[in-house]
Amino acid sequence: MDSSEHQFFAAPGSAEILSLFCGCGGLDLGFSEAGFKTTLAYDRRPASLASWNHNFEEGIALNRDIEELTLDQMDADFGREFHPTAVIGGPPCQGFSLANRSGAADDPRNRLVERFIDLAIQLDGRSPLDFIVMENVPAIIGKRGGGIVEDQSKKLQNKGFQVWQAVLDAMHFGVPQSRRRFFLVAIRDHGETQNSWLEPEPLSNTISVKEAIGELPRPTYFDRGLNKDDIPYHPNHWCMRPKSSKFSSGELHEGYVQRRSFKTLKWDEPSYTAAYGNREVHVHPACTRRLSVLEAMIIQGFPPSIELLGTLSEQVTQVSEAVPPPLAKAVADSVRKCILARSKHVPYSKPDSHASYPLTGSSTR
Repeated sequence: MDSSEHQFFAAPGSAEILSLFCGCGGLDLGFSEAGFKTTLAYDRRPASLASWNHNFEEGIALNRDIEELTLDQMDADFGREFHPTAVIGGPPCQGFSLANRSGAADDPRNRLVERFIDLAIQLDGRSPLDFIVMENVPAIIGKRGGGIVEDQSKKLQNKGFQVWQAVLDAMHFGVPQSRRRFFLVAIRDHGETQNSWLEPEPLSNTISVKEAIGELPRPTYFDRGLNKDDIPYHPNHWCMRPKSSKFSSGELHEGYVQRRSFKTLKWDEPSYTAAYGNREVHVHPACTRRLSVLEAMIIQGFPPSIELLGTLSEQVTQVSEAVPPPLAKAVADSVRKCILARSKHVPYSKPDSHASYPLTGSSTR
């Protein structure tokens, strides 16, 4: 591999990475922590884009219909011809999710997986990409996926990529939550087949809910007209005021799972998978309220330096749809090490995987 082809690896931070379906930036934050830089990002949710642009000093996230997105539009958005080093992203996965009981085959959102790959291939045709990373739900590789991963992998292989698949649980990579995610990793094949991509090595310990959020102060309850500056400790440390009688009847207890909308966390274990809807965030282990947005963010692996914008409901959606940043960082580290090994023709060993930022800490205020 000619070192001039991949200046990023010789000069960290100089790469131009495209992020599709970026959401509030969980995947981008993890890649940033690994030394990459997202220059251009796209999504359709205004609140998610506002959060992304608020938290990333470099790059820009824009509202574009990715089904209609073209290279010319990217060039116009970027200000000159866009030559990214890589493409990363998590196409909407509701069609493949086991929670979608109607089945995945005809869900129009599934076309976005193919669209993601096709845009990456178009950019690769303009200037060779180093790698492509796609995140999704594990069910995409099962019967519900309808062979879409296999089909898209063949397309990438025909364009000169080596392709790997992995299902990783975020709780093994510094995230206080059991959250299994699928990753497709495609790396440019330069004939250095002795250095294959290896999935990141799991950590030996997991982080409990108590370790992650046990020392946080009580959150502020939502009230119409509440200004974020009026929320002590952290602007995302707010939640809905508990209204259901379940919060006072004694019915709820640590580990309660009889009702999906009232899943109650255990102090001494990682959280259940964050899959929130209609503001039905998991119940705090104290059983008196739901988690605050900040607590949910920390359970997703976001550092307290991050602030989400939008309404309470929009913030909950952003947390629920995000890729846990420490998990993203573990994947990014593994990809980076593989490419570096190929460029230097050195044996490749599995990278160490750990979050480089604390899950709890001082207020950002």
